[in-house]
Amino acid sequence: MSKILIVDDAAFMRMMVKDNLKKAGYTDFIEAANGEEAVKAFNENAPDLVLLDITMPIMDGIQTLGAIKSANPSAKVVMCSAMGQEAMVVEAIKLGALDFIVKPFKPDRLVQTVKNILG
Repeated sequence: MSKILIVDDAAFMRMMVKDNLKKAGYTDFIEAANGEEAVKAFNENAPDLVLLDITMPIMDGIQTLGAIKSANPSAKVVMCSAMGQEAMVVEAIKLGALDFIVKPFKPDRLVQTVKNILG
C-alpha cells in the first residue's frame, strides 16, 4: 500500500485528510507539522506521495517543495492551498508539484487526486 506524507501545521487538517483517505482504503501515513519536519520525514520514510500545505511556520510549502524535489526529483507532491494563493500555486507547479487542491476541499476531490497520482 502507498505511503503518504501529510504536511500541514493544523493538526485538524492532517486528521481530516487522513480520515478521508482511510475511507478510500489508504492506511500508511506519516505526518509533519512544518516544512522542516516534512523534509526530515521525507528523507527518512521515502513516501509515495506528499500532500503539502503552502502556508506553514519555519519553512513554507514552496521552500519545502524545493527541498524535497532536490532530494528526489521524481517525488510526487500535491500542494494544498487556501483560496487566493494562486501565485504560490503557479510557482509550486513550476517547481514540480503535480497538482494542487484548494482548501477547504471536498473529500472526493482529495481522494480522486490521490488515486490519479498513485494509480
